[in-house]
Amino acid sequence: MIALLIVLTSAALASWYVARINRPDVAESLPSESIHRGYYLKSARILGTADDGSLLYEIRARHAEQTSADVIEFESVNIRYSPDSNVPWMVDADTATLEYDKQHVQLRGNVLARSEEGFSGNDTEIRTDYLELDPAGYLAETEERVQIRIGARSLTATGMRASLDENRLQLKSNVSGKFVP
Repeated sequence: MIALLIVLTSAALASWYVARINRPDVAESLPSESIHRGYYLKSARILGTADDGSLLYEIRARHAEQTSADVIEFESVNIRYSPDSNVPWMVDADTATLEYDKQHVQLRGNVLARSEEGFSGNDTEIRTDYLELDPAGYLAETEERVQIRIGARSLTATGMRASLDENRLQLKSNVSGKFVP
């Protein structure tokens, strides 16, 4: 009986060893490309800081997702400057892209930049389909068509560059406007 138990145990160990040797390695059968495992956030809040570490601006989004190693995509975006920055601008957009190696945020779809103390100290709105915002440099720029309302005045143009901290606006081409006395 003991001899039969020893033979059966030896046979089981031998079959396990042979099966292990003849089995292809699992790591060799997997694709060699690395799989990107980014993150996603709901009700995201990203803070941008100045050189001294103080809060400069805040990006809020309904959804944020890391789509590659250096790109974050946002949906339903709102960007606000800190009250301490003395830049009274807010920017909303349907989507935004933030790349780690670039200094700007690319905003797309129903982009609205607004300020109650905007150009000439008036309530100001800038509307466009695409805007590049450099939050740390306080610059907003587009080559697309823009609609601008400054108080009771309205302008349209193709392309613009705005300095949000200095409340300066440069329109690039095809400027037309309506001024109400």
